[in-house]
Amino acid sequence: MATFFNDNISQSINKPPSFDGNNYCYWKTRMTIFIRSLDYQLWNIITNGPDIPTKIINGQKVSKLDSEYNDHDYKLLQLNAKAKHVIFRALSPSEFSRVSSLDSAKEI
Repeated sequence: MATFFNDNISQSINKPPSFDGNNYCYWKTRMTIFIRSLDYQLWNIITNGPDIPTKIINGQKVSKLDSEYNDHDYKLLQLNAKAKHVIFRALSPSEFSRVSSLDSAKEI
């Protein structure tokens, strides 16, 4: 497995850069590139918020019920879960506890 060496710490290219509450600008830059390299759609979810499945009723856009989701809807929802997973894996326990109750990757 390929690795990079930074500050005498080996970091796998498959593991997100760690954030412990210090040096946020440095971490943010590295995390942005890491997420974009995984899947650019994940980055869109983080910056724009999740795509909530909707339908049109009487000319108005409304959220679908869970029972109305199709495969495409589930894939959209899964992107938010993947984005949250990548971010959570990068956080120290104390940082994780600050954001773990948030619903979307954008909120984190």
